Amino acid sequence: MTQSPPRDALTPPAAPRRPHAFTTHGITLNDDYAWLKDPNWQDVLRDPSLLDPDIRSYLEAENSYTDGLLGHTGALQKKLVAEMRGRIKEDDSSVPLPDGPYAYLRKYREGGQHPLYGRTPRDGDEVDVILDGDELAKGTEYFQFGGRRHSLDHKLEAWSADTAGSEYYTIRVRDWATKQDLPDVVEETDGGVVWTLDSRAFFYVKLDDNHRPMQVWKHTLGTAQADDVLVFQEQDAGWFTHIHESSSGRFCVIAGGDHETSEQRLIDLAAPDAEPRLVAAREPGVQYSLADRGDELFILTNADDAIDFKIVTAPLAAPTRDNWRDLIPHREGIYIIDFDLFAGHMMRLERANALPSVTIRDLATGSEHAIAFDEAAYSLSASGGYEFDTTNMRFSYSSMTTPSEVYDYDMATRARVLRKRQEIPSGHNPADYVTTRIMAKADDGAEVPVSLLHRKGLKLDGAAPLLLYGYGSYGHAMPAGFSANALSLVDRGFVYAIAHIRGGADKGWGWYLDGKRDKKTNSFDDFAACARALIAARYTSAKRIVAHGGSAGGMLMGAVANRAGELFAGIVAEVPFVDVLNTMLDDTLPLTPPEWPEWGNPIKSEADFKTILSYSPYDNVAAKDYPAILAMGGLTDPRVTYWEPAKWVARLRASMTGGGPVALRINMGAGHGGASGRFSRLDEVAIVYAFALWAVGLADAPRENVA
Repeated sequence: MTQSPPRDALTPPAAPRRPHAFTTHGITLNDDYAWLKDPNWQDVLRDPSLLDPDIRSYLEAENSYTDGLLGHTGALQKKLVAEMRGRIKEDDSSVPLPDGPYAYLRKYREGGQHPLYGRTPRDGDEVDVILDGDELAKGTEYFQFGGRRHSLDHKLEAWSADTAGSEYYTIRVRDWATKQDLPDVVEETDGGVVWTLDSRAFFYVKLDDNHRPMQVWKHTLGTAQADDVLVFQEQDAGWFTHIHESSSGRFCVIAGGDHETSEQRLIDLAAPDAEPRLVAAREPGVQYSLADRGDELFILTNADDAIDFKIVTAPLAAPTRDNWRDLIPHREGIYIIDFDLFAGHMMRLERANALPSVTIRDLATGSEHAIAFDEAAYSLSASGGYEFDTTNMRFSYSSMTTPSEVYDYDMATRARVLRKRQEIPSGHNPADYVTTRIMAKADDGAEVPVSLLHRKGLKLDGAAPLLLYGYGSYGHAMPAGFSANALSLVDRGFVYAIAHIRGGADKGWGWYLDGKRDKKTNSFDDFAACARALIAARYTSAKRIVAHGGSAGGMLMGAVANRAGELFAGIVAEVPFVDVLNTMLDDTLPLTPPEWPEWGNPIKSEADFKTILSYSPYDNVAAKDYPAILAMGGLTDPRVTYWEPAKWVARLRASMTGGGPVALRINMGAGHGGASGRFSRLDEVAIVYAFALWAVGLADAPRENVA
């Protein structure tokens, strides 16, 4: 058996210090690693080969060091990939979604990395494939589908793809009869498309030079992109704009907003040249989204201090705020996540006490009923599909022990039909596992839910290693759903835990508000409280926990490394948002202006500057011991730029007095989501899991035979 090398056996790269000082609000900061940000980063997003050679050499040296550090886990990584791949039904397919004469679906071929999109006749038959992702990906290092939408006459398929990982999507249109693309090519979009009713044109959102979706355009088939018509221009650089079809299919909805305020406009798809019509003017702090039915709009909003949101109605002809009337009043503690509207029913997805539920409302009678679920912790999502005049809706259910199940539900008869159960080809017996939930008490008394998965028969003696996952930003809840990959850790004796910390909306919108701006540190303290509660309950012990988070959850990882690193054996930070202050001070970066409502604007506000400075992981690296850390990023990531983890790792190594090691891995051919193929992504998961096993001393141990 190959043994792990000593943690200090390899010499990591030493990033040169190049002094760079700046002063804001009278406070001078030094950033010796600012040089790792390529001054031509916008060009690098489009063409990674343009990266400064000096920076490229350093990143490649970091990758070589990480490869050497984890090289002894090569066989383990291959075994992990084989296990995870063995749980994937390789020729899997989605449940077809009916639309008129057809039913549309996604499928995979045996051994295929990328999805195929096609359709069958409505009642089922041989699949007619229109887009073959494996074929389209040939010759590219990276390939990711964006949006896809068939025209309303079912003759054409608009589709988009990103071939660099930079999230610049190119839209093309394919003929269903010939399977050939039309000459139309629309570049640098967000990937989404809304067709006009006559199927002769479509709307799309174009990204500007700073990668911001600010403009809505109309493209007429058979014309050049240079001839497209600008339909809407957002003037506020802090607002992003997206489009989608309304529930009935009558309108293209232009939805704009930041993290606190929103505004929507409607384009009549039967009269696509008409001016977009404003629904309700933006008001600071007021958010809303809408659905349409006949001459009425249904609006989900937090207006009138409805912290956990309410649903109102308004006449389509006069939908301004003064005409909004409560349909589902605000109920504190019952957060309305989303809703969907049909010809005769409304479905709403809610969450209370960190558990989701679905409620159906008969719009003719006003009567309601809920769809019930039994497990202690689970994940639930619902979708309406393409059709409006139907009583059928679809939902997906899973728990940490139960693989995903897709149901069709008749909202009128209440009949529930199982359409698909996730297959685990290598086998999975839910009875071998236990899912449960504990509550961790934060320093201020807040009760933080923690969802747990472990093998049946686990001894609560503190000996088990534990992976603790967290996110805690933007109001995104972390569902306690099924993760086939996580079984590779659990089957090796790990406890797998999800911390439902403040900053997410797991316990309602107020839970989110208590973890943002000047209350951001609640997220970090909640995560540490979860770790301590798990130790107190004897699920694990200090230095037996590996923390894991990505993106804004990577900021969480950086913060807990600084604030409570003594609890952890290892920390994995994927595409980590760790250079918070510098990023929020750079208003040219893609996400900075829209992020100010989430974190604060340190350019304008001295108080915001000091708040962010107080917790920004990069700015709070200290001369202390740190746990082993693995930071992972993507060269073409427009969301969390590659230089954030690179700078963080450089400063950690230069400052820490012991512990570690600290490793950096930059995917030189991918962006925020990592590798694009479904099997290639497993290689990256295997690196994370091998690191976690190594951090707790199990990288060389055989997989436990606990069946």
